[in-house]
Amino acid sequence: MRRLASTAVALTFFSVLVFSLLLSSCARKPQQKPAPERFKNEPEISLFINDTGEKKQIKMEEYVAGVVAAEMEPTWPVNALAAQAILARTFTLENIEAGRVKKLHGTDASTSVEEFQAYDPTRINDNVRQAVQRTRGEVATYQGDYIKAWFSACDGGVSASAGEGLAYFKSPTPYIKAGVKDNCLSITTEENKRWQKAIPLAQVRAAVKEVSGQDPGDITAAKVTQKGPSGRAEKIQIGKAVVGGPALRLALGSDQVRSMLLEDVSVQGGNLVLTGKGFGHGVGMCQWGANLLSKSKKSPEDIVKFYFKDIEIQKLW
Repeated sequence: MRRLASTAVALTFFSVLVFSLLLSSCARKPQQKPAPERFKNEPEISLFINDTGEKKQIKMEEYVAGVVAAEMEPTWPVNALAAQAILARTFTLENIEAGRVKKLHGTDASTSVEEFQAYDPTRINDNVRQAVQRTRGEVATYQGDYIKAWFSACDGGVSASAGEGLAYFKSPTPYIKAGVKDNCLSITTEENKRWQKAIPLAQVRAAVKEVSGQDPGDITAAKVTQKGPSGRAEKIQIGKAVVGGPALRLALGSDQVRSMLLEDVSVQGGNLVLTGKGFGHGVGMCQWGANLLSKSKKSPEDIVKFYFKDIEIQKLW
């Protein structure tokens, strides 16, 4: 009996110990946020038309079609357009949830690229309609949250992290695949394969002051002082000042400085001369890469997952 009692005490102690360890483990493990709830019906959103100041109600899928048509060439393969539709839908819901445009215009979205995303319903064609319909209601999530649905035109053959390509550190983005090699340069335009831009030094000096608060003085030399893993310029010395690559690109104009995947930086004849490849920040999905993947019969969902990791593609309506 004494042995049985000792065994019972030992078992009780063991059970309590295991239970305590389980409780401790649960306490340490963060609770996973539940996935976004399905909508009973396709949602309708309010859209601010920046050109006219008009506010209108529009069905989500109709809006997404206008975004896809504006953000990607409508004649491209349907699966590439459909991958763009998934990201456009995700971007829209993530931004509505954050209420960014609501603070500006009292609406869910706007037609301004600077405020929200591009929108041009006049470019919608059958390809776009088919792409949107094929992915109806589909969004990309990570651990119950909508992802930051970033994309760029051409990543120059290799993708970047949010920190390297966008200098974005506000929140973790573990779902961004950095260093993806997609061979997009094999099909993109010549301008994306190699470009060069000469920018007047007066404009450069003003841009450096704007983004850094530093006066570079007389600019006689410039060089990249820090590159990220993909080879993008994270820091550039302009005269006496050192500035962040992504910030300088935006200040000089992202259509002028096509990317920070720079091959050469120099000062010549009163200009800052930049030579590089790619077009855009290189974070998330590469549109030319999506085009290439679609030609190898990849599904829209597979294309998105090629550029983002550990995500779920969920159908919300």
